[in-house]
Amino acid sequence: MPSAVTLIRSAALSDAAEYAYAATAPADARLVFLAGSCPLEADGSTAAVGDYAGQAAKCLENMTVALAAAGATVEDVISTRVLVASTRQADLVEAWDVVRETFGDHDVPSTLLGVTVLGYDDQLVEIEAVAAVRD
Repeated sequence: MPSAVTLIRSAALSDAAEYAYAATAPADARLVFLAGSCPLEADGSTAAVGDYAGQAAKCLENMTVALAAAGATVEDVISTRVLVASTRQADLVEAWDVVRETFGDHDVPSTLLGVTVLGYDDQLVEIEAVAAVRD
């Protein structure tokens, strides 16, 4: 089934961003709000300690599982928020590059934030998402 999400671009805004500036979903779409996806293994331990890209990849892997449980896929995501525990822009970009690669052409509106601390021991990355699905 095709995605219910429509990505919106504007020639009046900078093309420096690597994502759509807005997205919409039709009135008959069911919205799915995901909790922040964390880089946790099944046993609760933190994956890829010290590795921004590795933690971003684990967050996205866990997000995919949560999306599937809600009847959605990455193609149904309408927006993301990527939180990175760092004050260094290079660390944020390292995590962001993994997100961009995972989403590919489905470059949803996103916010990338540097934060001081996240909830789990050794956690460096967390990714929130909203999806829109037609049942």
